[in-house]
Amino acid sequence: MAEDRIIVRRAQATDIPALKQVLQETFQGTWLPNITEGAAQRYVESDTGGRYVDQSWPEFAVAEIDGGVAGLIHWRADFIEALHVMASRQGQGVGRKLLSHAERAIAAAGFVQARLETDTFNLRSQTLYKAVGYVEKDRYPDDEWDSGFTTVLFEKRL
Repeated sequence: MAEDRIIVRRAQATDIPALKQVLQETFQGTWLPNITEGAAQRYVESDTGGRYVDQSWPEFAVAEIDGGVAGLIHWRADFIEALHVMASRQGQGVGRKLLSHAERAIAAAGFVQARLETDTFNLRSQTLYKAVGYVEKDRYPDDEWDSGFTTVLFEKRL
């Protein structure tokens, strides 16, 4: 997949169903196999992903390929809150393109670094972050999932 086929743009209200689908896919493929049954039940019952999209979608940038949403990124100040790529689009440069877009915006806002987190079990994301210049800065307990995870903090100088 040539990265030039990937268009990054601001999210639109019409993207909301696709954004929820992206989060659902990444929950099922990345998180569900690793979290406790109780954490999974809480996530589903509280519609955590759907509520996140409903509340924050105007702040998202999306990657689009051939008219379809392939992934999303969300940042506030110098912190990347979320990066999610559809399973069918992983390994095609979508994550790299979204990260590059966010890093340019973060730098344009006057920040000298970008920061993000992942969990130790998410080796795929760690591989991507390291490949594009992020450096591990800290590890600490993950309180979000209540599943005994360790969060890894990464930073990149811009």
